[in-house]
Amino acid sequence: MKYDYTNTIDYLLDWYDLNARILPWRENPKPYYVWISEIMLQQTRVEAVKSYFERFITTLPDIEALANAKEEVLLKLWEGLGYYNRVRNLQKAAKVIVEDYNKEFPGDYNALQKLPGIGSYTAGAIASIAFSIPEPAVDGNVLRVLKRVAESYDDITKEKVKKELEQDLREIMPKDRPGDYNQSLMELGATICIPNGRPLCEKCPIMHLCKAFRNGVQMQIPVKPEKKPRKIEHRTILLIEQDKTYAIRKRQEKGLLAGLWELPSLDGQLTEKKLVDYLITQELRYDKITPLGEAKHIFSHIEWHMTGYYVRIQCDEGLREAENYHSLKPSLLSSCVFADTKKIETDYALPSAYGAFLKYLK
Repeated sequence: MKYDYTNTIDYLLDWYDLNARILPWRENPKPYYVWISEIMLQQTRVEAVKSYFERFITTLPDIEALANAKEEVLLKLWEGLGYYNRVRNLQKAAKVIVEDYNKEFPGDYNALQKLPGIGSYTAGAIASIAFSIPEPAVDGNVLRVLKRVAESYDDITKEKVKKELEQDLREIMPKDRPGDYNQSLMELGATICIPNGRPLCEKCPIMHLCKAFRNGVQMQIPVKPEKKPRKIEHRTILLIEQDKTYAIRKRQEKGLLAGLWELPSLDGQLTEKKLVDYLITQELRYDKITPLGEAKHIFSHIEWHMTGYYVRIQCDEGLREAENYHSLKPSLLSSCVFADTKKIETDYALPSAYGAFLKYLK
């Protein structure tokens, strides 16, 4: 049965006026800022995004700067946010805007959806917040809030369910404040009608309209199928030092963490003895090995279980320059470059997956 959300509008707007968090992209909601913030906020908490957003727009203050940025700069700005295809799509879209829209963001919902990396949610957010176009912006927060209000047991992972809710909201979207209404729903889902744990119903401005609260079924909604177990991969991570520089290498251009830099690694979790045996087969001369402990990193569908080692290799003039490695015996180092700590911090984007071992650089 269709639920009419019209009654939520005034309550949510009044609550939002008093309780909206002060965020840099809200203080100046121009299209570029709204876009960058919305892409960053996918899969990432607001508090974590603030510093990334400030650094990003300081370095790349407009669409043209983003379109012309070097990939290494982009990836370094995104380092730690994960899901790196997001920033690559940002640049692809920026290039389209520069070439097809004379560097101006299109103020049209359908045109926005045609840009790389922009779906119905992001298009709705930009259209409503930056251009006051009455289009909905339905993300996980909004789905959770409104399915609880309606006491709906629809599977929110189904595209059909999302499309139906978008249409329901489109019919009642306040034409004078569409962006604020969308943001009030997002804010309520992020701070009160929360995804993990019991919602803070006693603080909710639409508690009296919420059928799930009335019937005590808040924790049963929203409905989502159980996730498949993640695939577990075991890896041995090597922090290889030579003369105060460290080995890093670039990952392949496709697949997980595509095109990013990484610490050299080996399949499986090697004991120290097995690592020594491996280094001997590589004819790699070392004078120190120190275990760095174990770490785990969770991706959306894969879990890395890692064992780390610090390996100091003997300083050899023949090994000092990175390009020499391509003709030397150790295949482990054949694609590596060596950089000091400062250069790694400023020039190379290494994913947070390696954070447990990168901390030893400091």
